[in-house]
Amino acid sequence: MLRRCASGFGAVALAGLAQDAAYSLESTPSEELGKAGHGPHHQVRAKNVIFLYMDGGPSQVDTFDPKPLLTKFDGKDPGTLFDVEPTQFNNNGTVLASPWEFQQHGESGIPVSSLFPHVATCVDELAVVRSMVSEFPEHTFANYFLHTGSGLQGRPSMGAWVNYGLGSVCQNLPGFVVINGGLIPPGGLDCFGSGFLPASYQGSVFKPSGSGVANIAPTESSPQRQREKLDLIGQLDGFASQQFGRHDSLDSAIRNYELAYAMQMAVPEVMSIKDEPAHVQKMYGMESTYEPTRIYAAQCLIARRMIENGVRFVELTCPKVGGDRWDQHGNLKQGHENNARAVDQPIAALLKDLRQRGMLDETLVVWAGEFGRTPFAQGKDGRDHNQFGFTVWMAGGGVKRGTTYGATDEFGYKAIENRVEVHDLHATMLHLMGVDHTRSTFRFGGRDMRLTDVKGHVVHDIIG
Repeated sequence: MLRRCASGFGAVALAGLAQDAAYSLESTPSEELGKAGHGPHHQVRAKNVIFLYMDGGPSQVDTFDPKPLLTKFDGKDPGTLFDVEPTQFNNNGTVLASPWEFQQHGESGIPVSSLFPHVATCVDELAVVRSMVSEFPEHTFANYFLHTGSGLQGRPSMGAWVNYGLGSVCQNLPGFVVINGGLIPPGGLDCFGSGFLPASYQGSVFKPSGSGVANIAPTESSPQRQREKLDLIGQLDGFASQQFGRHDSLDSAIRNYELAYAMQMAVPEVMSIKDEPAHVQKMYGMESTYEPTRIYAAQCLIARRMIENGVRFVELTCPKVGGDRWDQHGNLKQGHENNARAVDQPIAALLKDLRQRGMLDETLVVWAGEFGRTPFAQGKDGRDHNQFGFTVWMAGGGVKRGTTYGATDEFGYKAIENRVEVHDLHATMLHLMGVDHTRSTFRFGGRDMRLTDVKGHVVHDIIG
């Protein structure tokens, strides 16, 4: 019997996979799906995204965009050197030189400040974009804009859009996960929401320790009893659907119940980072004497384990460092050093670990804050918000390795070459995942909405 049936087992497995949109869409999409705006529309370079969100806005001139003129004119009135735009607090001091030295690294020779000695060893993996701009100088609006493509509350997050367009390859974990290191961005959980998309696409918030999510352990006496309870809930919800019709919140609740049931086995496994080899834990910084480093190391390790399990989009928020997030209106040196110390080693380890495992080419890693900071001081030793020119970087997932793109002026104040807007960043991320941002749409409010609104251009020069 086994000999006669053996050739059919593969067909049975293939038929099962074909029912999963996430697997069937790896091939050429049907004409119907193309018209619906779903991907993939072209070659897929990145299957997953890890978004390293740097809350508060790191200073571009102190990290990845060196400006020697700041040292030359340190202490001078910036108004005598260039036009100074209104700032968030208008407490403008003099030109402020970077407290950190820059050195070129790797074969690419990309300069990195001494804030990031570990990331500096990975520069040949990076595409550093020095000409990012935003439309908002205030945290909440800028966070909504970075995460959703709109400065207004209530729009779908990019993680929700990615899963809406491509589906999830994971049946027992959410497709969009936020690993909260301790700091939820200004703007709150709406930065990770599904907006007008079905509620099942919203981000699920995990902690980087313990069980990750609450109530993951079953309280029923047996799996069968729990299954019976879920079936009863499903029947009751089914009665409501028959009486009142299909409704997104109800359908999403049903899917969430089923996903939660499946997560009971998957979550403890993916959260068990103590099972990682000792040398891997040490590489990430799990043994660091600095607690924020240990927290972010756990986040990065869990993120890697999640994408190994098929989670499509993982965002990491920053840990608390005892002062402020990357928002140094004063005490720039200590504040930036504390934040960099927390994330530097874990990020470098994540990039190296993904490369060693053969996963980086299919995983897009994005490092970004909501805006940058001014080249002149706020007060004496801080920097105010600056949306006119700042730096983000990308790695893996089809990105051109060891390259820089765009430029700010000689003081690092405004983007003057190859300006990249947030919509362009989103369009490029979607493109690398095989999605045409103009075709991934959702009908709402009388028009076809998309992550990039009516804007956005793919930055082909940073694609390898």
